[in-house]
Amino acid sequence: MEVLILILRSFANVVVVLALAPLFEGLLRKVTARIQSRQGPPLLQPYYDLLKLLGKEDIESGESPWMQRFAVHLALATVLTVACLIPLGAPVPLAGAGDIILLVYLLTLAGICTLLAGLAAGSTFSLIGISREMITMIALEPLFAITLIIGAVNTGTFRLETVLDGSVYAGGGVPWSGLLMLAVMLLSFQAFVQRVPFDIAEAETEIMEGPLIEYSGPKLAVFKYAQMVRLVIYSSLFVALFIPWGSHLVFPIGWLLFWAKVLVLVLLVTLVAATHARYRIDQALRYYGGLVGVSFVALVLAGFGY
Repeated sequence: MEVLILILRSFANVVVVLALAPLFEGLLRKVTARIQSRQGPPLLQPYYDLLKLLGKEDIESGESPWMQRFAVHLALATVLTVACLIPLGAPVPLAGAGDIILLVYLLTLAGICTLLAGLAAGSTFSLIGISREMITMIALEPLFAITLIIGAVNTGTFRLETVLDGSVYAGGGVPWSGLLMLAVMLLSFQAFVQRVPFDIAEAETEIMEGPLIEYSGPKLAVFKYAQMVRLVIYSSLFVALFIPWGSHLVFPIGWLLFWAKVLVLVLLVTLVAATHARYRIDQALRYYGGLVGVSFVALVLAGFGY
């Protein structure tokens, strides 16, 4: 009976994420248009776009079609697995099935899927895109890993349900390490969700979506869907780590409060994306380097109990 309940809760997380991801994308487009004095597309346009792409012919034009297929399915499977390992306004469904190390691996694997997609395409634009994506991953992934490690140090455990519950503030006295990582993650959040000014690996106006340039039809739909889900996943992780208060209230109050905080974070992403120009890769690397330095300072503080 317990196994059935875990399966149902995991299925509920997956359904919620798949249902809300295009809605948040539509909201992002609509708000961006309003900020830029445009009318913008309908709020439900991402749903229509996905359905249209799924109905198109599946053309394989890359150098390695089997790798293209593999990368597409792995990308969506990875982010949906993460959805089963994080609290979406409710207890973690598969809390005992993994720890923060598994979570870091899965989030990194989601980025590796983009590298595989661009490598399989084999075009000049896709290779430029994956080179940028690889550099970005090397600079960014340590930030999130350090955040989780600080939570584990403060709580003395790697268990997901404990770390993903405001653990960055669990140190004694003033949680300086948690406050530093809050600032770091806020400043790097646009890069984690691959939005302007850090959508350097895709850069539609420069390299025409880079790694995805040879994708079309259903494969493109699945990749786009995975990217939409990525925004929801990282927003939910941010809320769980840094602003978890109120999420433990009785259902549905706690659940609605959780998604309200996610919505505010998505709107913040939209505001930054609509008012900033894209960075060059060298500018982004200098920016990431400063954040990595601050995050290591936070890790040292956490080691000393601050």
